[in-house]
Amino acid sequence: MNRYPLWKYITIAVALLLGMLYTIPNFFGESPAVQISSGKATVKIDSSLMTQVEDVLKRNNLQADGVYYETIGTQGTVRVRFADTDTQFKAKGVLEKALNTDPADPTYLVAFNLLPNTPSWLQSLNAHPMFLGLDLRGGVHFLMQVDTKAIMNKRVTGLQSSIRAVLRDKDVRHSGIAREGDNIEVSFRDAATRDRARTVLTDELRELTLVDAGSGSDLKLVATLQPAALKQTIDDAVQQNITTLSNRVNELGVTEPIIQREGANRIVVQMPGVQDVSRAKDIIGKTATLEVRLVDESVMRGTEETATIPFGSELFKVGRGAPVVLYKDPIITGEYISSASAAFDQNHQPAVAIDLNGDGGRRMREATRSRVGKAMAIVLFEKGKGEVLTVATIRDELGSRFQITGMGTPEAASDLALLLRAGSLAAPMEIIEERTIGPQLGAENIRKGFDAVLYGFLAIAAFMIVYYRMFGFFSVFALAVNLMLLVALLSLLQATLTLPGIAAIALTLGMAIDANVLINERIREELRAGHAPHTAISVGFERAWATILDSNVTTLIAGLALLIFGSGAVRGFAVVHCLGILTSIFSSVIVSRGAVNLWYGRKKKLQSISIGQVWKAKE
Repeated sequence: MNRYPLWKYITIAVALLLGMLYTIPNFFGESPAVQISSGKATVKIDSSLMTQVEDVLKRNNLQADGVYYETIGTQGTVRVRFADTDTQFKAKGVLEKALNTDPADPTYLVAFNLLPNTPSWLQSLNAHPMFLGLDLRGGVHFLMQVDTKAIMNKRVTGLQSSIRAVLRDKDVRHSGIAREGDNIEVSFRDAATRDRARTVLTDELRELTLVDAGSGSDLKLVATLQPAALKQTIDDAVQQNITTLSNRVNELGVTEPIIQREGANRIVVQMPGVQDVSRAKDIIGKTATLEVRLVDESVMRGTEETATIPFGSELFKVGRGAPVVLYKDPIITGEYISSASAAFDQNHQPAVAIDLNGDGGRRMREATRSRVGKAMAIVLFEKGKGEVLTVATIRDELGSRFQITGMGTPEAASDLALLLRAGSLAAPMEIIEERTIGPQLGAENIRKGFDAVLYGFLAIAAFMIVYYRMFGFFSVFALAVNLMLLVALLSLLQATLTLPGIAAIALTLGMAIDANVLINERIREELRAGHAPHTAISVGFERAWATILDSNVTTLIAGLALLIFGSGAVRGFAVVHCLGILTSIFSSVIVSRGAVNLWYGRKKKLQSISIGQVWKAKE
């Protein structure tokens, strides 16, 4: 009656084994390390940098416990492990000096980091410790405010250019376009032309509200951006900034950063494990701006560095090589690029396919219509310094979709497409709040959280064993398995554990033991009713199952609601809470029943069971 088939025991054994494998990495601790990542969007790190790093450390008599190359996203990074923090500090200074010839414009970012001490055989099984959040590991927190005035200014300036281009394309004559605050005034000499312009602009630029003004021969059409369009513009700009920051921070190897919107125009950036505030600002400031400019061909090729640069032009270099003179006024900037992807041209050579939005397409057509055969360049600006990524020849009039050829390799095309998609901020930002949480405070939070879970577990264990005797021991064993499986799942999923997550673990222990209390009390009820021990065990588990399932499903629904609609700390709590419910059902019912079956199932003539005092009602 109380025996599992062999496959159930095997399932439990496999679950316990996997739980142990994926829980163990959390107990090996971490070692001080130095992380080397790209300081420029145009610089790629590959495994050859490892040799250079090893040579630098060897020349300076610094012993490393290991040098590793990893790929994070599309970018590579080199990490160096050390035995102590003294060596780590010395190595950081030495590597920064050796790898960056110009400290004011670093090619590589060298930052402090921590590497887990998990053995390689466990890492080969993808067994890694959980990520720790900002409150447990320490790190930096920034609250950034997006400049909405700059967004509005850029949007109105773009609309002013669009109005001029639309009227020119439709051959509608005007006597001037001027900006007054956030309004654009278009002047006309007669009412008929103004009416025609209104019709054209209404069809082409639906986001504008057009109002007649002026009188006599000074007739005007006042264009204002609609409130809904303005709100959408701000929302799009904030979202693009979030995407851009996420891509940049992720590629620099920051573990589990949190980048999310707060309010209408603010962005929260949290980077666990980063202790150097100035370095964190460098990481955020690494965000690039892209421009497409025309090449000034009035300067003879080969004389760019010695010739006089014409007014309205400036000198750049293509990567670190040939010089090129470009006009200062850009054709388009990164904000006009709606998508960019790696592709192949008609000759099956690597290229980048670019799609522009409506304004960008109009600007591109206007700029290239009369410049077929001329050259244009894509410039990447970082920290105020521009670098030409590529120079291409205009083969035909370009519109909202075109290709950049001459990429050389598919990898180069993919890299450029990534930069074009996420290289530019839609609006400037400023840091209005910054906080640093030291590793000591994080360690203290971990200790307190660990103690809370440990003492809670011991208190529950003591009560259950005293009150339910042997069945209390089975319940405690199932509770320990539940805790182990929960930690293993968090580690396997590489979830981020925060203080609210630790609170959810403590809550899970209380909820999990509640299921065993229901089972034990149900078995006692069956014994009071006069059933034999084997029958009481079987019926007790079966009848308690429906109640346990109902209570856990309703709690899971609440947890999923927190996970879907919550953010930040609430989501951290909800993730652990939902996973804890799943492990609780497995451990409280299946594992505890398996332990009971192993202990009592083999006894055919079972006279009594150790489940504490079974109080019988007075007759």
